[in-house]
Amino acid sequence: MRLSHFLGSTLLLSLAAAPLAASRAVAADAAPAAVSAAALVVPAAKAGRARPLIAVLADSDGAQTTDFTVPYGVLKDSGVADVRSVSTRGGTIVMTRGLRIITDETIADFDAREAAGADIVIVPAQAQPKSAALRTWLRAQAAKGATIISVCEGARVLAGAGLLDGKRAVTHWASLDSMAKSYPTTTWIRDQRYVQDGAVITTAGVTASIPMSLALVEAIGGRAAAESTARRFGVASWGPTHRTADFAIEPSDRAAAAEAQRAKQELTEIPISDGDDEVSLALQAEAWGRTMRTKVVTTHAGGTPIRSRHGLVVVPDAEAKPGNHVVEAASLPAVPELETTLAEIGRRYGAGVIRFAVLAMEYDASGKGN
Repeated sequence: MRLSHFLGSTLLLSLAAAPLAASRAVAADAAPAAVSAAALVVPAAKAGRARPLIAVLADSDGAQTTDFTVPYGVLKDSGVADVRSVSTRGGTIVMTRGLRIITDETIADFDAREAAGADIVIVPAQAQPKSAALRTWLRAQAAKGATIISVCEGARVLAGAGLLDGKRAVTHWASLDSMAKSYPTTTWIRDQRYVQDGAVITTAGVTASIPMSLALVEAIGGRAAAESTARRFGVASWGPTHRTADFAIEPSDRAAAAEAQRAKQELTEIPISDGDDEVSLALQAEAWGRTMRTKVVTTHAGGTPIRSRHGLVVVPDAEAKPGNHVVEAASLPAVPELETTLAEIGRRYGAGVIRFAVLAMEYDASGKGN
């Protein structure tokens, strides 16, 4: 039985289908020094721009919450670039793990305003990775000289668009085998949290968006800008070193998944307000949403949209309802707040359930997400 796509509603199908050991069909040797180097390299901003223009892209059918929101929030916070959220069509976009957003503009709006294209495009995992609109727009942006960055299974979008042909790349640990079979002209790398090959950068799963975003801040604005941004999010370092073999499905995970499936499911409300930190919110919603024990909903009085700390429009799912499990919206610093959320999950559902979030988010708890 094949590994299910990680944008599924729970980790359960992956637990049922994933191998007990890490992928063996992927390059396991250390990557060449040029690939392993921590420093990312991006070109200077295009003519007429004081700083780079970065588009964070979501398909209108949905994208992965953390993949999208972490780069958006970290790069906005750094102040080293102009960052816009972009979608294939207008309207509310239902992201995975309990967030709904409205982007700044559509790709048509962006093209009308920015004929020269973006300097950098960030591509999260998408609900419809084969979207023709996504592939066409990414090819056009690449042809205009943009550096294209995928987060997690956003690599599936890039590969489908032909942007990874003949290149080294990385993706979520649980997708390495399937990606290697589907896209054999790409060399799929282990033990790297992010990899650059020319004008394309790819990352490992979900929380690898944190170190990649900080490495990108450093590439654009220098070490001091990256260090000050990292401190605000509670991150000590952001190098690419990673241990893919630390992420594998164990028999105990299968047993815990079966128990979670039998348990009563509940709703977890996260009340949201204007000014909430979008990175902390995304990580919190992601972690609770990966437990297999609860569905995450955001709530706000009157159901009116809010603007996050850096201007992302988040549309609440509903108003608060008595009897639901309610957690307080996470605040800064985001990574220590994620640790707090994982501890809360353990207290409510048991330590085994924490593993679901850790595996799905490819989160290195010992490294504080870096």
